[in-house]
Amino acid sequence: MRAQFVLSEIGVGLRRNLTMTFAVIVSVGLSLALFGGSLLMSDQVNQMKGYWYDKVNVSIFLCNKSDAESDPNCAKGAVTTEQKDQIKADLDKMNVVDTVLYESQDQAYKHYKEQFGDSPLASSLTPDQMQESYRIKLKDPEKYQVIASAFNGRAGVQSVQDQKGILDNLFTLLGYLNWAARGVMFVMLIVALLLIVNTVRVSAFSRRRETGIMRLVGASGFYIQAPFIMEAAVAGLIGGTIACSFLVLGQYFVIDNGVALSEKLQLINFVGWDAVLTKLPLILAASFLMPALAAFFALRKYLKV
Repeated sequence: MRAQFVLSEIGVGLRRNLTMTFAVIVSVGLSLALFGGSLLMSDQVNQMKGYWYDKVNVSIFLCNKSDAESDPNCAKGAVTTEQKDQIKADLDKMNVVDTVLYESQDQAYKHYKEQFGDSPLASSLTPDQMQESYRIKLKDPEKYQVIASAFNGRAGVQSVQDQKGILDNLFTLLGYLNWAARGVMFVMLIVALLLIVNTVRVSAFSRRRETGIMRLVGASGFYIQAPFIMEAAVAGLIGGTIACSFLVLGQYFVIDNGVALSEKLQLINFVGWDAVLTKLPLILAASFLMPALAAFFALRKYLKV
């Protein structure tokens, strides 16, 4: 009988404050969708780091005849065979090095033509203008400075470049975007909590006569508060369901089908359904508990039961 009364009061409360309930549902849905999206963005960045950092190379570019005339690092002239052999031998001795690949001027010219053959500059280049290089894969991508300190400034070496630096800039940008999404989510969450508190207070005020009678007949504080708390929890749970729907539909239509970014951007290893599905219970739990706790503390101060 008590459970039936509580359920009936929940329905009455939701219908009586329909506009504010709708606002609570929308704000909770949007804030938790942003929350889930930020969690997925963090997973995506971490997955991309693991994928790309495993593929980055350190490149040691060697001096050619053109560099000897224009680059201060190559003031001693183009790299000699002895210098190349010594660089290769030193690389083979280093514990941080996994593999070393030599790229000749002809190979560099071929790769350049494959990538930039349509550019106006490509027609004026010749193989002897390209740089020989060693492409080094490290056991730990963080150990770039070991290679840089060992070979920068050495005779025959024009420069040492780390591809990880380029990726770091990308991941820093993605990190900023992720924090921006979390900031918007935090603002939306505050708005949702304020709406929940106001909705509960309006609902309690409109039913002050009923709650007064219940208090007079000896109803417990929890029994009086329960309908209001459950109203907020149900509204929040509907918003959480909407947030989960956004994440599921986004994964299905944007990543896998429809826009199909996973097919169009094959260089990016997108997070899969396992990452999405693990976030849904967390979002649903937050959508239920957050409004319920907000209503509980608001009622303690407002009803003083």
